[in-house]
Amino acid sequence: MTRTAAADGRRRGVFEVDEDRAIEALRLAWGDAYDIGFADGAWRACRHDGDGSVLTGRMPDELNAAMRADWPGAGRP
Repeated sequence: MTRTAAADGRRRGVFEVDEDRAIEALRLAWGDAYDIGFADGAWRACRHDGDGSVLTGRMPDELNAAMRADWPGAGRP
């Protein structure tokens, strides 16, 4: 959904995502560690250090969870 559509008073659907705002939020949280983007209907992230593979998600939340699991020390004792 674009900013124009959201500004026209319509309520956003539960599965509609403002790609610009989602990318901005993900980059704010993870931009120092990952190159983050959205293309061809998929959310993608690659580590800046070149270690690891391309992470993907169908929704921004899925990509965020993948980055949390991938990041060194995340969820590990």
